[in-house]
Amino acid sequence: MNLVTFTANGHSYWGAAVDGGVLALSDDFPQWATLRNVIAAGAVAEVLEAARGRQPSHADGTYTLQIPVPDPGKIICVGVNFPDRNAEYKDGQVAPANMSLFPRFAGSFTGHGSPLIRPPESEQLDYEGEIAIVIGKAGRRIPQEEALSHIAGLTLCNEGTIRDWTRHAKFNVTQGKNWHASGAMGPWLVPFTDPAQILDIGLVTRVNGEVRQQDRTSRMLFPVARQIAYISTFTQLEPGDIIVTGTPTGAGARFDPPIWLRPGDIVEIEAEGIGMLRNGVADE
Repeated sequence: MNLVTFTANGHSYWGAAVDGGVLALSDDFPQWATLRNVIAAGAVAEVLEAARGRQPSHADGTYTLQIPVPDPGKIICVGVNFPDRNAEYKDGQVAPANMSLFPRFAGSFTGHGSPLIRPPESEQLDYEGEIAIVIGKAGRRIPQEEALSHIAGLTLCNEGTIRDWTRHAKFNVTQGKNWHASGAMGPWLVPFTDPAQILDIGLVTRVNGEVRQQDRTSRMLFPVARQIAYISTFTQLEPGDIIVTGTPTGAGARFDPPIWLRPGDIVEIEAEGIGMLRNGVADE
């Protein structure tokens, strides 16, 4: 059973995905306003137990999914984290010595089923399929061998990018990575209980049914445990923080000529054991 954040009839709820819809649990636990609070309290197992055997409070078609943790303290994204992705840069380096990082804001993501938004300032809306981890236990300078114990759950991310805006400055991609609703996250938060959930799982991106990206997490240049250890060296990781772990080769910018997303396109990000994140595309 997985955790969700959703809206219905103008109200926001958190709860669990169940057969036929979603079950709102936020009214049962008023002490926790969002899933971030549930995670910080170490109460994921408790709320899932409360959902066991219950019917949906909201049937499919009557609610809208939001990003699972709507109020993360930090979203940190890892760039250039697969071998073929590194080769795209043609700089002769087998692998960088340290990982590339940049921040994203929660408002730059929308939920499963909602469209990615292409702004009027650029037609270069691109996709990047990734797995995201949500931190469950705070830590600073976390040893790599202990890092996976700090994960609360997994979700999927389309780290949508406005490509020409990533090149507005010499070393800075932040402005191209933070357009409102240009990316997506979801559909839910899968509780993390076993390292096998992240060590070697397949990740695929499809656009209009065509496979564009495909790789396995075991091929990451910087595995998830190393990401947590490295990032926690310079910043305290807190419950509800999100690390977006890197995308394989095959984004639209890498085609000749580039293939940008257009209104009406359907983008699907799928990973073994996590599920599928599906979004259309619309103009702002």
